[in-house]
Amino acid sequence: MKKLYIALLCLIALSATAQEPLKLRADAFPWQPDMQKATVNMAATVEEMADWDRYPTYETYVAMMQGWAQQYPSLCRLDTIGTSVQGRLILCMKIANPTNANAVNPEFFYSSTMHGDEVTGYYFMLRLIDTLLSSYGTSTELTELVNSIDIYINPLSNPDGTYRGGNNTVAGAVRYNANNVDLNRNYPDPFGTAPLNSQQIENTAMIAYVSQHRFVLSANLHGGAEVMNYPWDSYRTSQRPHPDADWWKAVGKRFVDTTRTYNSQRFRDVNSAGVIEGGDWYVISNGRQDYMNEVHGCHEITMELSTQKTLPSSSLCNYWNWMCHSLINYIAETPNVPNVNLSVTEADQAYINVFPNPTRRYLYIKSDNLSDAYLIDMVGRSQRLHSNIIDLGDYPNGIYLLKMGSHVQKVVKY
Repeated sequence: MKKLYIALLCLIALSATAQEPLKLRADAFPWQPDMQKATVNMAATVEEMADWDRYPTYETYVAMMQGWAQQYPSLCRLDTIGTSVQGRLILCMKIANPTNANAVNPEFFYSSTMHGDEVTGYYFMLRLIDTLLSSYGTSTELTELVNSIDIYINPLSNPDGTYRGGNNTVAGAVRYNANNVDLNRNYPDPFGTAPLNSQQIENTAMIAYVSQHRFVLSANLHGGAEVMNYPWDSYRTSQRPHPDADWWKAVGKRFVDTTRTYNSQRFRDVNSAGVIEGGDWYVISNGRQDYMNEVHGCHEITMELSTQKTLPSSSLCNYWNWMCHSLINYIAETPNVPNVNLSVTEADQAYINVFPNPTRRYLYIKSDNLSDAYLIDMVGRSQRLHSNIIDLGDYPNGIYLLKMGSHVQKVVKY
């Protein structure tokens, strides 16, 4: 995996960038519409997407996802996360090692376009799925990436917003879902702020889906600016710095520097670094990023990928060429995620009684119920437990998570 990581990051530019005053984007205040209206061409069939110079209609999008699942049945699986208010499908493609179904790999998650008019990421995710599937077995680096990481890609999480003008065009796309709710202000806030609206079914379905997985690293794709927005969104750095802020800055810099090797002007509209802590840009509550980080222990970043929310069709291929290496390299960051930031509550400590902790070898669990007990390492690989005595003798020294039901306890092997 280390060789893969080095190979995928070989084109990163290492030059430092000077700081500039940050700038707010148009949708910092949601009542301000995107004034840049793109000229879009639509693909009414899968065949019309062959040159990747247009957006798919809704029916073409569904046909593309179903077609890949049929063409590569051993390499990918098509999941339905749920449905939108108007009944459109919220789909996710799992791409994983086809030769070893029993492999326990860390899980990675890309999700795009919860703001329906921010469709750059929607297009990117479709091309990424196609690239990973069609390159498997021919590209050494991408084959190893798929073999070592289970990759989940949700191209479109707000289909009603994207196809507000009808299934045949994205030209009428809007930010909100069909109930006129901003889905990125509608997640349970881990810091206590109640959402303005009742939880929307798109978010309920997404929460249920991520709860079924152990995503280690993820990204939520947006548009309207070009910046890597890392947690927290609910607080400024001066109020509550994220414990892994330095890691996030380094990840963001690698992403931006790689993109700038193809277009040196990218990611400069918010600040010169192209990386910012979310609350230092502007504070929001009930966003998905903070929910994923705090509640699920998943390192999620918000990627703002284009200053124009809906790119003209004529720009799509250029933007992909500038961004594809960065998007792939971000997946390769998965094995390097720092210790999962899960809070261990008094309830967890009372429910999970383990000793000695730290331990050199044996760990004893004082519990009569091991029906849902797992030992998880820091890249998300898990092992089901069937005994009250765990022999960690062959495990590397470090931090592990003992999960029993909804309770989590940190365990240290030294």
